[in-house]
Order: sequence, then C-alpha cells, then structure tokens
Amino acid sequence: MTSFRSQTEIVSAGFRMLPVDWILENYIAILNNTSTAPIMRWLWNSLFIATTHTFLVVIVVSVTAYGYSRMKFKHRDTLFFILMGISMFPGVVNLIPSYKIIESFGWVNSPLAMIIPGLAGMGNIFLVRQFMKGIPKEFDESARIDGASDFVIYSRIIVPMIKPVLIVAALFSFTGSWNDFLWPVIVYSDVEKMPITAGLLLLQDIYGNYRMIGQLMGSAFLAIIPTMLLFLFAQKYFVQSMNLNSGVKG
Repeated sequence: MTSFRSQTEIVSAGFRMLPVDWILENYIAILNNTSTAPIMRWLWNSLFIATTHTFLVVIVVSVTAYGYSRMKFKHRDTLFFILMGISMFPGVVNLIPSYKIIESFGWVNSPLAMIIPGLAGMGNIFLVRQFMKGIPKEFDESARIDGASDFVIYSRIIVPMIKPVLIVAALFSFTGSWNDFLWPVIVYSDVEKMPITAGLLLLQDIYGNYRMIGQLMGSAFLAIIPTMLLFLFAQKYFVQSMNLNSGVKG
C-alpha cells in the first residue's frame, strides 16, 4: 500500500490501511531509472536464473531419487543417510569454500554461480525419494518382464506418477533461488548482472531515504509478484504431495 501513496502522505499522514490518493508515480520513477537501478533487468536476471536452476533441479533430483529408491547397489541406504547428515550443517559454513570454487571456475558475476550450486539438494531428494517409495514395485517388475530398461522405467512409468511431488520440488527450488539473498550479494558486483535480491540491497542506498520510501516499497512489491503468482497457481500440488500414493491410479 505504501508504494501507491505520495511521499507527502507517507511522511505526514497517520496510519491508514489504504492510500487516500492512489498514485503510480513511484512505479513510473522505478521503471524510468535504467542506469543506477535497472530493476527490469534484475527481474529478468532472477527469472532466467531461477527458471534454469529449477529445470535442472527437477532432472537431477528425480534421477537421484530413482537411484536411491528403486535401484539396488551396495551401501545404498548408508550412503543416503550419510549425505542427509552432512546436509544438516548450516549453509553459511560453506560460503567461503563455495566462493573459492566458484572463483576458480571463473563464475563470479555469472549466472552459473547461482544455477549450478544446490542442484542436488538433499531436502528435495529426500522428498521425491519418499514419494517414489510409495509406488508399488510391481510396476517396475512388470516393465522389466516386457524388456524395459531402468531409463524406460524411470522416464515412462515413474516420472508421470511423481508429477505432483516434482512440481512441489520445483516450487521450492524456484522460490529458494528467487529469494536467495546472501549468496548473490557475495558473488555479484556488476550491477547489470545482479538478480533482484542483490539489487534490492543496492536500492536501499539509492531509495532508502525519507524522500523515496514509496519507490523502495514499489521495488520490493515488484520483486515478490512472481513467487506470489507461483504459489497461487501451484498450491494444490502441496496437498497432493502429502499423499505418497497420489501418483498411483486404481
């Protein structure tokens, strides 16, 4: 609501839920500032990074979960729980070594710095693995009798059944990538290449004074619109993912 108020109303009026006079000047000023605060460029950067990251996460997570739930190999469960235990360490512990790795690859100020790390998140793998374990093994056995390989079973039988949980994993990945703040602040210094979260920090210096509060609030509101719409249209899949047999018909 603050982003639709005039600066005079923001600093002088008392608390009001709705603006007295609805204005769009704050958004016009935001969109016209393409030099020091190119917010549309930042939004595009975040959209590209989050979408690419999410697409790759769905592939990596589904393949990994298939291996840990449907295939048999030595020390499978032991390895899985070791990786789960390692994932319990706070992410901040890995910031310095992660940055050194990114720097050695030449990915600083590159979208790859946010797209590649975190593709094999154990939280998503655990979620998808548990969903797969609820699918009867008879599907696999019937397919093998007909000569299907592991890839055919995975791509044509398992993936269609686990669509709801993959959508949930994709939703978690997209919002996590879009809202990530600390990591992009560390790996980006080029204003043109920043995602929206790193850009919002820069905006606090540009708009963060008593004369531009409306523009700062407008920028923050633009940043939350994509994830807000995503949750609005994908919320039904959260309910489906809670049922481990939701992908099984009959």
